[in-house]
Formats: sequence, C-alpha cells, structure tokens
Amino acid sequence: QVQLEESGGGLVQPGGSLKLSCLASGRLLSLYAMGWYRQAPGKQRELVADITGAGSSTYSDSVKGRFTLSRDNTKNTIYLQMNTLKPEDTAVYYCRARNPYNGETFWGQGTQVTVSS
Repeated sequence: QVQLEESGGGLVQPGGSLKLSCLASGRLLSLYAMGWYRQAPGKQRELVADITGAGSSTYSDSVKGRFTLSRDNTKNTIYLQMNTLKPEDTAVYYCRARNPYNGETFWGQGTQVTVSS
C-alpha cells in the first residue's frame, strides 16, 4: 500500500509560480513511476508530468517549458515547479504512484491550484 500526500496548492496570479510537493509512504517507492495529473471542472483528468523510477520524465505539451518535475528518493517526495502559470492551469492537481511491474496505482487526494487575477 502506498499513501500520497500533496501540498503546495493555492491561489496565484497569472504569470506567477507555485511548487507542489507529494510525500509518499510505502515500500520500494524508488521503483515506482510517479507523477502529477490535474482535473479542471467539467473536464477529464489529464497527465501533467510523470517520472519513472530511473528518472525519465514526460510532460504534456501544455506545460512543457513551464513546469519541471523532480523526485528525491531519499525523501520519498516528488515536486512540481510551476512557472508562468496561466488561468487554464487552474485545476485540482493529483499525485499518482504506479508500480511498473504489476500496474497497481495509487492516488493522492488532490490539491487545488487556482490561477486568477
């Protein structure tokens, strides 16, 4: 079992920055692919960025060049640095952990990010 706890969401003006954190608890977490998804009102949940246990990252086209995903396996934590935020980035951001060997997936409860003037 893996538990995920997100933090760092909030209200920010367009062009501003936020940094999200996701603290994971469980065994063998360094093997898990971990990432961030988001869901805006009335829309499906979508990938923001994902990083494998080996450190290979994937970003959605909408955030490339603005968001940076990193992981610190010594702290069982992943981070999402979000720069140049836009109103369309407004959503609930969810942390996800996925076991690459059996596909088992775990989700955090989400943290709200609101970009508005």
